[in-house]
Amino acid sequence: MKKATKADIQTIKEAFQEKYADAVTELSYKNDYELLIAIILSAQCTDKRVNIITPALFEKYPSVFELADANLDDVKDLLKSCSFFNNKSKNIIKMAQSVIANYDGNIPHVQKELMKLAGVGNKTANVFMIEFEGANLMAVDTHVFRVSHRLGLSDGKTVEQTEAHLVKKLKDDLHIFHQAMVLFGRYTCKALNPDCDNCLFPHVCKTKQSFKP
Repeated sequence: MKKATKADIQTIKEAFQEKYADAVTELSYKNDYELLIAIILSAQCTDKRVNIITPALFEKYPSVFELADANLDDVKDLLKSCSFFNNKSKNIIKMAQSVIANYDGNIPHVQKELMKLAGVGNKTANVFMIEFEGANLMAVDTHVFRVSHRLGLSDGKTVEQTEAHLVKKLKDDLHIFHQAMVLFGRYTCKALNPDCDNCLFPHVCKTKQSFKP
């Protein structure tokens, strides 16, 4: 597969910055606690589905203090329409307990500290930091992976390799490019039947082949 040239990369950056400069996550949240849980739940689940589930969860467990004492079966019942709800239910309760034990009940806003929490891997921590802090980080989900490969920004076989390629090539404003690729991949550069007529840069695209991490 052809790689993006420096001119291609500049074209991609300018188009994404123009269209998505103010883009934010489609997950609904009111504070850092709600955002972190929404991101954890969104793994292999749509944002739309997460937004349907979370209002009842947050009403019953409005902070880490209530969630830390939650009944596991009750949380499972609230999350049952979410993929991997058994594991996610255990993880968010453990996460709440850790935040109380180690951070005085305050969600840490440091990537490495976030990754110490149950259910929080590199991608989840990065998405949190991008959304809440505007951090210059890249998080690679299925949309970012597909878009970056189709545009020749990465030929990495793994999420980790792809993240490293994107950080190296895009350098600055990574929070914008993460949000841009998620939304561009979700609505335009879709896995099946990409909407090529509305592509921002059809002349840059290297392939319509679909890639999965």
